[in-house]
Amino acid sequence: MGETAPTRDFWTALGPGEDPATRLAQVRRAHELFVQTGTLAPATGPTSVRSVVRDSWMRSVKGGVNPSGMVDDGDMSWNDFLEYRARHPMAAAYPLVRSLMLDEVSDSGVVVALTDDVGRLLWVEGDHTARDQAGDINFVEGALWAERVAGTNAPGLALEVDHGVQIFGAEHFSVPVQEWNCVAAPVHDPVTGAVIGVIDVTGGERVAAPFALSMVKSVVAAVESELRIRTLTAPGLAIPAPAGPTLLVLDGDRYYWRTGDGPALRLSRRHAEILVLLGEYPDGLGTEEIATMLAEDGIDPVTVRAEISRLRRDLGADLVASRPYRLTLPVDSDISQVRRMLRTGDVSGAIEKFGRGGLLSASLAPGLGDLFEELKEDLRSAVLTARDPELLRAWTASVHGREDLAAWRRWAQTLTPGHRDEALVKGRVRLLDRRFGI
Repeated sequence: MGETAPTRDFWTALGPGEDPATRLAQVRRAHELFVQTGTLAPATGPTSVRSVVRDSWMRSVKGGVNPSGMVDDGDMSWNDFLEYRARHPMAAAYPLVRSLMLDEVSDSGVVVALTDDVGRLLWVEGDHTARDQAGDINFVEGALWAERVAGTNAPGLALEVDHGVQIFGAEHFSVPVQEWNCVAAPVHDPVTGAVIGVIDVTGGERVAAPFALSMVKSVVAAVESELRIRTLTAPGLAIPAPAGPTLLVLDGDRYYWRTGDGPALRLSRRHAEILVLLGEYPDGLGTEEIATMLAEDGIDPVTVRAEISRLRRDLGADLVASRPYRLTLPVDSDISQVRRMLRTGDVSGAIEKFGRGGLLSASLAPGLGDLFEELKEDLRSAVLTARDPELLRAWTASVHGREDLAAWRRWAQTLTPGHRDEALVKGRVRLLDRRFGI
């Protein structure tokens, strides 16, 4: 039997061991063909362009973006822009981003940008040479980099899909931008959950590495924690859960759909997987997208349609709309509850609620595997950022943090000499050091 191809994370550009030059050539051929014909023919390779990028290219074309054009300068005078920036909620994030990132990138050939919720660049800082070069594509303060204006790019796409994403070279829709790589992740308001902006890193080869997205997401977690601390000084402030049905998938190997105070309806694994995916993509998913997210090699589209037909029969004919498939009413979930706990600072509750990961860790569906890794990383980032010994104790006691060397080291740093946990923690650090050969 032949070797299995490495699995590429849906949100990162390169799969494990994938050659950047080969990948870039594949995507460049696909982009050239797409611009010329509006199609992605089989000759380009069916997996040469990620679906999140293909969808963005399609939106760019429909929105009238010129693939050879330059980015808009924006619609504000410089004085109006400075006043707007000073009053924007992302202004509270700027000092922390500077302290966490700019010392690291000052001479690394990359720039760090903060945007507002419509893709306007509020701050662009970093390596001076890189900033000058970025100015050639109008990646400057005040410019609009929304997808509808600039085509496919990391900050614009992160806003469009409300998710961290990496864009590699020719994945950019605009040809002048294709010499760059970028990663970006959205920042959320700690009370409403609404996106208020994006943190982006743009540069060369270093930004194409898979770890770059994890790094940006860790900074976003720290920023959201800081915003939460500022906001929650008001007494009695809480984030309400949305009304409607609730999907429960994190507690073991049984999955439930609960409506109001009535009895919970047990779901099959496949139905639970489909509901999780539709909940994560409120704008909807096509049949082939769902098929790809449910199995490594995809499943027959007929099977997807049959499962959704059964889902409608079990939960209500009007629950899932078609073309694309999407939920027709707000659905809460224990996945959303974990996210709300993180946003309100209840990291301990989030660790407990997340548990072993339930369906997310057990499922073989690539789409749920990506979600599991994302939520686990968000949780881990919140624990490491908090530097709270009790949170570190809870995390390292969990199945996800048991062998997290960074967490054990961070816990050791928080302990005073002679603390009752000192011997245990230092012993575990030594053990993991030997195990991982560090």
